[in-house]
Amino acid sequence: MKTDKIYLVGFMGAGKSSVARALGKRLDWKVEDIDTRIEQSERRDIPAIFREKGEPYFRARERETLVGLLAERGAVVASGGGTFADASNRELMLRDGAVVWLDAPLQTVLQRVPQDGRRPLAADRLGMEQLYNQRLAAYRQAHLRVDAGRGSVEELVDLIMEWLDT
Repeated sequence: MKTDKIYLVGFMGAGKSSVARALGKRLDWKVEDIDTRIEQSERRDIPAIFREKGEPYFRARERETLVGLLAERGAVVASGGGTFADASNRELMLRDGAVVWLDAPLQTVLQRVPQDGRRPLAADRLGMEQLYNQRLAAYRQAHLRVDAGRGSVEELVDLIMEWLDT
């Protein structure tokens, strides 16, 4: 696939930020992280945004951030876990670049994501499982699915690079 932008999507704990950094380095592209950009512009972390402003506010900021990144080329974008679940965001991302789903099994996600409040939607494990299952249909619309439950970050980057070269 020939592209000048890659969006990494998947559930929290799938490794989007880590893979984005490694893939960006390999491609010599910029790396953008939607959650990090929101935290920087808000001058507070995501749990504080959820607590103080609520999820609808966060989702609006997420959309603004995504739209602000549309002009970027030669970039790897780590999206938030819910970014691609929104139909209008998903349409923008699918048209703007290659979308790679880092598919981490629920058990892997549960092991990787602590219940310490750093991830607001992870505190309720049953709710997290429901959210995971709800988002699968959206994630399946990505251009490429990579099994993020196995292999190192470098191995995942290798798989994505092989796909890009075809």
